[in-house]
Amino acid sequence: MARPKKDKNLRHTRHIMLRLTNTEYEIIAENAKAASLPLAEYVRKQITNKKVIVKYEIVADLSELKKLIAEFGKIGSNLNQIARYFNTGGLHSQEMRNEIKKSIAEIYKLKYEVIKLAGDFTTVNANNRNNTGEN
Repeated sequence: MARPKKDKNLRHTRHIMLRLTNTEYEIIAENAKAASLPLAEYVRKQITNKKVIVKYEIVADLSELKKLIAEFGKIGSNLNQIARYFNTGGLHSQEMRNEIKKSIAEIYKLKYEVIKLAGDFTTVNANNRNNTGEN
């Protein structure tokens, strides 16, 4: 059975001749592949300012994530013990202050580690968005 013909208004009958450098072609081809579009369709969407949706696959290091989750759990447990102590009328001691400072330092250390990892992703994500014309 033959494929149904497109409506005349939907047929692409006009040609544009365009020359690209190898680098330009590779960039456009990579972006089209990332958007799961044929090259011609990708270029057509770009020059008509239509939205191009690029899907990303996020790959995570599971051992690092498990380690971070375990550390967050330990810190949360420590903070809960400190809160319980103070809520039951515990006295503020130098040892408690040191424990609180230690816990806060661990939280900030983990925070910056997570920000560093997320920053790498957002940098890549922003670069890909700029290359595909998304805002």
